[in-house]
Amino acid sequence: MEKITLKQKNLLGAIRNFIDCQNENPTGYGLHKYLQSLGWKDSLKSIMQVIEALEKKDFIKRDEKKIYLIENDNFADLGNIFSIPVYGLASCGEALAYAEDNVDGFLQISKALFRETDSAQLFAVKALGDSMNKEKINDGDYVIFKKYEGQDGHDLEGKIVVAVINGMATIKIYKKVSDEIIGLFPKSTNNIHQPIFIHNSDSILIAGTFQKVLPVKYVSL
Repeated sequence: MEKITLKQKNLLGAIRNFIDCQNENPTGYGLHKYLQSLGWKDSLKSIMQVIEALEKKDFIKRDEKKIYLIENDNFADLGNIFSIPVYGLASCGEALAYAEDNVDGFLQISKALFRETDSAQLFAVKALGDSMNKEKINDGDYVIFKKYEGQDGHDLEGKIVVAVINGMATIKIYKKVSDEIIGLFPKSTNNIHQPIFIHNSDSILIAGTFQKVLPVKYVSL
């Protein structure tokens, strides 16, 4: 198998994600615009250089306009794999981890793991800390979430969510404490962790609801 750099792997994941989300193959320019929307800072020239490297390694092919993935021994069974973006870090303790909406890379995941879920609705964060370890979410694990599009949170009671508070992300259990107060509760063997209480007028975004954890010991780093 041809060796692939981290940047090439991330770009390959981005191409897959573009195809999954847009249901079409990208042009070089279209891919660059898509990457910019995800927070990538690379120039079009830099992206095209990586595309050329992937083409030489037979991971992709191009015609006059578009980029196509190649199913071969280098990257077998593409039809059963999809890509999801990894967004920064999310604290499992206090809401301390920076959660800027920038993509740190892409995870390659078998469709067999998410047969009933639209892959375009999925994203991952990397967990920090141990405040959710009773739910088998440990430090360094990749946690898969489905984008939450609700408004009032009535369907979130008791669910594990990733919440963004003033630009910081945290993984907790959502509970409505009263008509005015939302509680984000840890579930840990470590008694140091305490709930976070939010007034319903505060700036809070429930970015996603928990789907699955991929333990870091099973992830190729």
